[in-house]
Amino acid sequence: MSGPRVRQGAGGKAAKVRLFLIDVDGVLTDGGIVYDGNGVETKRFHVRDGHGIKMMQRAGIEVGVITGRTSEVVRIRAEELGISVVRQGVYDKVSAWREILEEKRLSPEESAYVGDDIVDVPLLRQVGFAAAVDDAEEYVLSEADFISSRRGGHGAVREIVEFVLKSCGAWEKVSAKYFDAGGGM
Repeated sequence: MSGPRVRQGAGGKAAKVRLFLIDVDGVLTDGGIVYDGNGVETKRFHVRDGHGIKMMQRAGIEVGVITGRTSEVVRIRAEELGISVVRQGVYDKVSAWREILEEKRLSPEESAYVGDDIVDVPLLRQVGFAAAVDDAEEYVLSEADFISSRRGGHGAVREIVEFVLKSCGAWEKVSAKYFDAGGGM
């Protein structure tokens, strides 16, 4: 596996992030949608992405979800992770983003978005820090400041989170308890 692709200046943009927004299908998941025999939808989320979201929150950076689909599974996962900014069934992601910025009293430069498909392009062009998963469409990749080396649903969000946390100087604070645990094997 090769490393992430990082556009020049990405670290400076990531250092300003105070609001980290994520698409769901194809980013937090592998993009597959599974229905059981009763029509109940299931999704597979990667546990390391979830832990990365918790680390982001511990660093004081708010995490939110903006997605075009509406799913009970997404509501449950967001609740489990303590994500209070959840916009589902969003046709115009830029309008939803503007509303969130106004509510949080943040500037565009203080926001980030992670996407993978054509519907994400307008928002990726607006945020301060734009990121994409490795298997995003080519025209999405061309808009990104940071492209993970991992596919959506396979730890890509965690990789992006770690880049943001390192860029803003919060990585040591949120990871110290794991590395400074003492003991060893």
